[in-house]
Amino acid sequence: MTEQQTTGRTTDATERGAATLPQTMRAWQVVRHGEPAQVLERADLPVPQPAADEVLVRVRAVAVNFPDALLARGQYQVQPDLPFVPGIELCGDVVALGADAHGSGLQVGDRVVGSKIGVLAQYAAVPVAAVREAPESLDDAQASALTIAYQTAWFGLHRRAALQAGEWLLVHAAAGGVGTAACQLGAAAGARVIGVVGSEAKADVARAAGAEHVIVRDADGGIAARVKELTAGSGADVVFDPVGGASFEQSTRCIALEGRIVVVGFASGEIPPVRANHALVKNYSVLGLHWALYQQRRPELVDAAHAELARLAEAGPVRPVIQDVVGFDDAPGAVQRLADGRTTGRLVIRVAD
Repeated sequence: MTEQQTTGRTTDATERGAATLPQTMRAWQVVRHGEPAQVLERADLPVPQPAADEVLVRVRAVAVNFPDALLARGQYQVQPDLPFVPGIELCGDVVALGADAHGSGLQVGDRVVGSKIGVLAQYAAVPVAAVREAPESLDDAQASALTIAYQTAWFGLHRRAALQAGEWLLVHAAAGGVGTAACQLGAAAGARVIGVVGSEAKADVARAAGAEHVIVRDADGGIAARVKELTAGSGADVVFDPVGGASFEQSTRCIALEGRIVVVGFASGEIPPVRANHALVKNYSVLGLHWALYQQRRPELVDAAHAELARLAEAGPVRPVIQDVVGFDDAPGAVQRLADGRTTGRLVIRVAD
C-alpha cells in the first residue's frame, strides 16, 4: 500500500474532479453462470455517471464475499441480467456527486466504504445512503472488508440476538470473514466465545479473533457435546450461524434455555429445516438476518452501527483479518478460492495502482 492509498483523503481525486474522468474503465463481468474462474471475463466499460442519489467512487480495493461466488453461479437471491459486474463491497474515493448527494456531508476526495452489487471495476456509482467515511485507522484492504461482514455480525449479535456480557456465544465458520468479525465483536461485548472451524490449521485464526475455545468440526467428538462440556451443560446462549446444514442441527442440540440462533447464511449449501416443535419444548428462538434489508429500509440503523464499528476500529477490537491482497488481474482466482472454501479471514482485490 502506498501512503496515498492509506490516508483519509486524496488530493488527486479532489484536483482532478469529475470533468476530467476517463471515458472507459477496466471491469470484470460475469458473462454466464458457473464457477467464478470460468465465467468472469475482463471488459472495458464506460465509466458510470452517478444518478441524482448516487456518488461516483474511484475504487481502491474490493473485498471478496461469498455472495460473489453465488452471483457467479446464479444462486444469489438477487440475479442481475447477464453480463454484469460482480463485487459487492469496496473502499475508494468519491470523485463526483449526484445532484441530490451534495447535502449528504460527503465531498469529492473523501475516502469511503460502501456496498452495492457491481463494484469490481475501477469506478462504481453507489447510492449515497450506502456510502460512509472509511475509518482512518484501517488501510484500504481492511476498510474494504469492514461493511458487510462487520455489519452482519453487529446486527446479528446486537440487534437480533441482544447479546449480553458473560453469555456464551457459539460462532460457526469462526475463521472466515464474517466469523472472525463475529468473534471480535462478541469478545468486545464481553461474551465468552466458542469458535467452530473446519480444520486445525484454521484454529489459530479463530483464537486470534477472540475465540476463548475452538472446536474443530468432525474432529472433537461432535459440536453439541463439546459445547455442553465447555459450558458445564448450560449450552450456548447465542449461536451465530453462516453455515446452515449440519451446523444448524448441532446448534439446536446445544442451545441454552432462552437461547437465540441467528441464521446468517448457508455456506454449506444446505438449508436446514426449522422444527417448531423442538423450539417450543426447548424454549429457544431462531432469528433470521438479511442485513441488506436494513440498508434498504433502515439506513439510520446502519449509520449508527458504522459509527460504533469505526469507534471500535480506532480503539483496536475491530481489525479485519486479511489473508491476502491480490491484483486486479487475479480477481477470478480470488473469488474461486473463496467459493472452494480455501480461505481464512478475507481476500481483497487491489483495484487502484
